[in-house]
Amino acid sequence: MKALFISLLVLNLLSLSFSELCNPHDKQVLLQIKNHFGDPYLLASWLSDTDCCTSWNQVECDATTNRIVSLRIFSGDLSGEIPAEVGDMPYLETLEFHKLTNITGPIPPSISNLIHLISLRLSDLNLTGPVPDSLSKLKNLRVLVLSFNSLSGSIPSSLASLPEIDILELDRNNLTGPIPESFGNFAGRVPGISLSHNQLSGKIPASLDNTNFRLIDFSRNKLEGDASMLFGPNKTSGSVDLSRNLLEFNLSKAVFPNTLTYLDVNHNKIFGSIPTQMTQLNYLSLNVSYNRLCGQIPQGGKLQTLDYTAYFHNRCLCGAPLASCK
Repeated sequence: MKALFISLLVLNLLSLSFSELCNPHDKQVLLQIKNHFGDPYLLASWLSDTDCCTSWNQVECDATTNRIVSLRIFSGDLSGEIPAEVGDMPYLETLEFHKLTNITGPIPPSISNLIHLISLRLSDLNLTGPVPDSLSKLKNLRVLVLSFNSLSGSIPSSLASLPEIDILELDRNNLTGPIPESFGNFAGRVPGISLSHNQLSGKIPASLDNTNFRLIDFSRNKLEGDASMLFGPNKTSGSVDLSRNLLEFNLSKAVFPNTLTYLDVNHNKIFGSIPTQMTQLNYLSLNVSYNRLCGQIPQGGKLQTLDYTAYFHNRCLCGAPLASCK
């Protein structure tokens, strides 16, 4: 009877080992990542004697191949640099490190090995160094979010060669230099783009006249000169934020798309008057304060329903909701 019990136990253990779904290579890489971070509590479910496809948090396996396709680590006590081993999971489609403010160091170059990557989010960390030019190798990438870090240097022009990019967020870093000319000629779809809260300077490239962004946020930089190329009757932009720059152009001559629902240009050097066409934008949230605008605010549409703070601190703007024109 005892021998029979031992035999059944051995068979059961063998059955468990043979039924594990997790790919051995992927599992080994994940255990190396866990070891790199010093076996943190956040990764406590990553145990060598359990199946990474069925028992581990923060990871997902493909239902058919059982290869790791998603690694999402967020909101926990994790410190150190992102290890190079993250680039050793060849079927990864989603990679996310988020709200881990003790994650430091550069973006590892090995990430460019992840040719199947669709979404890359490295946000609310404390990453330093440049945005790697090698990210342009990720031809399936649709989402690139590197917000809320301390990245520096210029924006690689090669990011415009990503044919599938749909969301590009590089805001709240220490990026410098101009907006790349290539952003007027994306290889495929045109992404919603956020570059706010950086140290970008120079003029907005004229090439952006050819580009139809649905969302633009260039706020809180040191951009100067004209921005009227971002508008136009044939564009379909919904939200444009250019606030707190050094932009200087004639607002009277700008033609806005009917799709525009949000426009913030406060704290610039914009002159001219508010175009009458703005009365036709029925869903517009507007802020033109702290500029050099003059003339009467056109009557109609949503313009009189906005708070006076949307218009104040201009050179000689008048009419409701501001004081009457003299």
